[in-house]
Amino acid sequence: PILASAHGSGCIRLWSIQGNLIKELLPFSKDPSGPLTVLCTDISTELLLAGSKEGYVICWNIASFLEDSQNKKKQVKEKLCWRAHNTEVVDLFHEKEKNVVVTASTDGSVRIWHAESGYYFGYFGQSRKFELSDTSRLILPSDVNNFTAIIREESKPIEKKVEYPLMLDKDK
Repeated sequence: PILASAHGSGCIRLWSIQGNLIKELLPFSKDPSGPLTVLCTDISTELLLAGSKEGYVICWNIASFLEDSQNKKKQVKEKLCWRAHNTEVVDLFHEKEKNVVVTASTDGSVRIWHAESGYYFGYFGQSRKFELSDTSRLILPSDVNNFTAIIREESKPIEKKVEYPLMLDKDK
């Protein structure tokens, strides 16, 4: 068994039940997610989801890491990150059969998202039915004005190469 704790610094720490720190996870997204407020896993413990004070949801694939947590080569991979609310995410859960993530926020809304892509399906209390099979069109809640970058498991940190270094021109 492994315990997970969310922290105000935006990191997640994975602990052994003896209290030893096994791994520390930091979100790898272009937008700062802020302090983490809630954690959950899917029913098969393949995914670890976190909600933040800034309204983000971050998803990590932890399946291979949990198979052998002592093996340092087994990595926890961030799968995706998206802006779910403009205010703090206070609760979330993953429903595996329908492949959705449900989020609740301090703004009073409860929203449904596609677990694989972060696409928005709607909110509880809306007049239309949820169409959970249509993931082809990107819609956003009215208070979220941009769709943040999705980080896939294959993504690696971008290394910036300087082709033309800055040089001091004494004449200028």
